[in-house]
Amino acid sequence: MKKVKIIGVPEHFNLPWQLCIENGEFQERGIDVSWTDIPEGTGKMCELLRNKETDLAVILTEGIIKDIAKGNPSTLIQEYVSSPLVWGIHVAQDSPIQSLELANKRIAISRYGSGSHLMAIVHAKKMNWNTEELNFVVVNTLEGAIEALQNNEADYFMWEKFMTQPIVDQQIFRRIGEFPTPWPSFVIAGTNEFCSANEALIDNLLEVINTTTSEFKIIPSIDRTLATKYHQKLEDIQTWLSQTQWSQRQLKQKHFDAVVNELTALKQIDSMPTYKETVR
Repeated sequence: MKKVKIIGVPEHFNLPWQLCIENGEFQERGIDVSWTDIPEGTGKMCELLRNKETDLAVILTEGIIKDIAKGNPSTLIQEYVSSPLVWGIHVAQDSPIQSLELANKRIAISRYGSGSHLMAIVHAKKMNWNTEELNFVVVNTLEGAIEALQNNEADYFMWEKFMTQPIVDQQIFRRIGEFPTPWPSFVIAGTNEFCSANEALIDNLLEVINTTTSEFKIIPSIDRTLATKYHQKLEDIQTWLSQTQWSQRQLKQKHFDAVVNELTALKQIDSMPTYKETVR
């Protein structure tokens, strides 16, 4: 039995992994998959890949591409979610902010290099703000963002809109806008060392997870399972399911190039290994 360490955010996108583990589907292929939730998100996962503290990560596309450009010795194994991530733009419920006039406001981010950081920059560029003068406040986790906004330590926070919906419903956050990523949202990445030494194992692992993701939406009562597990309203989960598309193929070069070009334009990266050097 080959042990594989994999990490990802504790969000509904990753329930297929949990189901495969619980059902013993990886073990049937001789793979002992150990999953660890990383609530801090993509920036922390990049660090764990760099330090070889994990073998694989289910990670935001723009975050891992930026970190590979910065020297992270990792490979893009496969696209995982092909649909965009819809980022909600949130302020504290009692904030005086009522619109997206957020230039010069303090932005809560989980950490530098995270999705909340990079997408805030992409959003600022679209709004024609000066991206070199953005003011970031590191909050580590969603819970940290709640504290920062409630304590007036930051002004707004971007996070996946469905995972924050219960916080909006509880009138802790108020959502003032949405911003979808202009590329596929999640990829599966692995350290170069692990990928080069485990080609057949990765093929088997992908076959298992791809079978589950391709059938995920037709699992009986999956909407109710998700709503219960992630404390969501059933109608919100049904909307999320209708908008989410899992992938069973590699990230296309045009999407890779779109991320690289955007990060380069935003001065987040200087150079990048080629597509063929970066993908499996």
